[in-house]
Amino acid sequence: MTGFLPLLILAATGLAPGPDPDPVRVVVETEMGTFELDIDVDRAPVTAANFLRYVDGGQYDGGTFFRTVHAANQPNDSIRIAVVQGGRNPDSGDDAFPPIPLERTSETGILHTDGAVSMARGGPDTATHSFFICIGAQPSLDFGGMRNPDGQGFAAFGTVVEGMDVVRAIHTAPYEAQQLTPPVEIVRVYRRP
Repeated sequence: MTGFLPLLILAATGLAPGPDPDPVRVVVETEMGTFELDIDVDRAPVTAANFLRYVDGGQYDGGTFFRTVHAANQPNDSIRIAVVQGGRNPDSGDDAFPPIPLERTSETGILHTDGAVSMARGGPDTATHSFFICIGAQPSLDFGGMRNPDGQGFAAFGTVVEGMDVVRAIHTAPYEAQQLTPPVEIVRVYRRP
């Protein structure tokens, strides 16, 4: 019976599991270089399927990495993190998909280690398209961590497997407050054939 609930959630969100092998390799081309992700469709099926529908729809093409967070630019946060955050092209002409249920790290076992890819969110069950990549281990983003005061953590769903040097370069690009100035353009995101 416990395996039935995730299937109901997938059906209700329109993210029914498909024939994708695990992991799915995704290539992210940016103006600063290219990196590759492995997307864990087995352990984080809802979050992975959500990310992949934005990828397959071309909605990240022309998007940006717009936020960088590190020790020097979060003076008001007692729990500090190091991430870069990106999102879809708001001018793509397509609407964002509805928010998805939060797949907690306590359920998936995918932790916020160096290079982990995760969905940005406000409250639980609010993630749509915006995602972030961890620079170094970020356990305060896991379930029970208190970066978000609700303690529910964020939904990690993959990891950078090639080109982490590009991600680190984006992280150290010029910024004001936490906004990259200018944002780093995402040229294209696609499944590697």
